[in-house]
Amino acid sequence: MTTFGSADLATLTGDYTIDPAHSTIGFVVRHAMVTNVKGSFQDFTGTLHLDGEDPAESTATLDVKLESVDTGNADRDGHLKSADFFKVEEFPVMAFRSTKAESLGGDDYRITGDLSLLGVTKPLTIDLEFNGAAKDPFGNERVGFEGKAEILRSEWGLTWNAALETGGVLVSDKVKLRFDISAIKQV
Repeated sequence: MTTFGSADLATLTGDYTIDPAHSTIGFVVRHAMVTNVKGSFQDFTGTLHLDGEDPAESTATLDVKLESVDTGNADRDGHLKSADFFKVEEFPVMAFRSTKAESLGGDDYRITGDLSLLGVTKPLTIDLEFNGAAKDPFGNERVGFEGKAEILRSEWGLTWNAALETGGVLVSDKVKLRFDISAIKQV
């Protein structure tokens, strides 16, 4: 396996397709004010255009099928797909389209774009760490990024909740988004 350091970013310039078999789009939400519930989406597609010489020219797209939500609990997944949350029959896809990319120095980057969910589009900023690049055993050139962001779900119309007897609510408004991305260079 050949690896490339940060000094070789110019050689990474090109178009990439996110590899869903080696990537994760996940989230973490506080439940009942005492614990975190983690989940992910199993069906998504995305592209990256990397410009190693001018990272500001880099772009990203992501389309997530909301029906593919998986929290490890079938009943909870069914509730998330319902009209209380994702309304998957009416809004089957969550989409991200970048509008700005910037280098923060070292292996740290920030990408800003529009997140569309439930018919609402709002800006989202994702902090990214470049994990490296490698040629895999099949000859594919890969890059990896780890990203995180936080949103208030209510800003996208996800407002369902239940009050707890002890105070507070069943599901927090704040959602932590996590991205582990492996993308393959297109030739």
